[in-house]
Amino acid sequence: MIKNREKLLEDVRNLLIECGFYVTDPISLKGISFDLIARRDDQLLILKVLQNMDAFSKEDAEQMRKLASALGGHSAVIALRSSSKKLGEGIIYSRFGTPILSFDTLNEYLREGVPPFIFAAPGGLYVKIDSDLLRNIRRARNISLGTLAEIAGVSRKAIQMYEEGMGTMIEIAMKMEEFLSEPLVLPLNPFEYSASESLPLMDDFVDDDMLHEDIFRMLKTIGYSVLPTARCPFEAITTDEKIMLLTGVERYGPMLEKKANAVASISKVVEKKAVIITDKDAHVKSLRKTPVIARDELAHVKEKEKVLDLIKERSED
Repeated sequence: MIKNREKLLEDVRNLLIECGFYVTDPISLKGISFDLIARRDDQLLILKVLQNMDAFSKEDAEQMRKLASALGGHSAVIALRSSSKKLGEGIIYSRFGTPILSFDTLNEYLREGVPPFIFAAPGGLYVKIDSDLLRNIRRARNISLGTLAEIAGVSRKAIQMYEEGMGTMIEIAMKMEEFLSEPLVLPLNPFEYSASESLPLMDDFVDDDMLHEDIFRMLKTIGYSVLPTARCPFEAITTDEKIMLLTGVERYGPMLEKKANAVASISKVVEKKAVIITDKDAHVKSLRKTPVIARDELAHVKEKEKVLDLIKERSED
């Protein structure tokens, strides 16, 4: 059994690599909402690794999901247990709309191709049934809503809702499958499972850092759209019709290189260019292959193409 978070994080990262993912180094900066980003082909995952799923905060959930939405990916948590018990295998849990899996569930899905079928929700364990199949079989066999409701031990309204896509408790699904002699339960994609509606894109972050505001204003002035981020190694996602830039903003000092390490690792995995903008020119043009631009340099830029020229010049081969 995995006994601590560091070991779990290592095992999750190794599993992802073994299953063909490109994976970032563990993100060790303080206050960051996630631990790993992984990509395999067009599948992008933003992951948090915890011993106790109940330690997952609403703030981290919101930032992970918004970042995943902006990058075209999905967010999830890998955990060992809740406060009350060990997480079960083959079950999708959730907190603040984010799917939570045990390591065993993740391993079964990625390595063995065995998807989970069960999700936990208030009141117990549930499954998703094939609503079209249920409705078509019931009608083809002239089985009334009342008859099926009596067999399943639920109301007629509940059967109608199952036929409209509502999940059902395991015991009820088993009764209907036995009566109809048909498999009704559907497999679940754990990374696409969500217990609530998706959140809007990152348009509501509040940032009271004057340097950040100044940099964002300059980028917007020359024609970029700026989506500020929170609990993230970079401070914004800067875009136009041609490019997406992971944009770090950091005062010159000891944190600059640490941030460059994290941003470089993420940039490589998500296949997006990155840049770090700092408050003064220290004649450092790049760190870990991440271009560095001084605030005063940016202030003299009149066209956004010049920013791309600087990034190209300072990207190390």
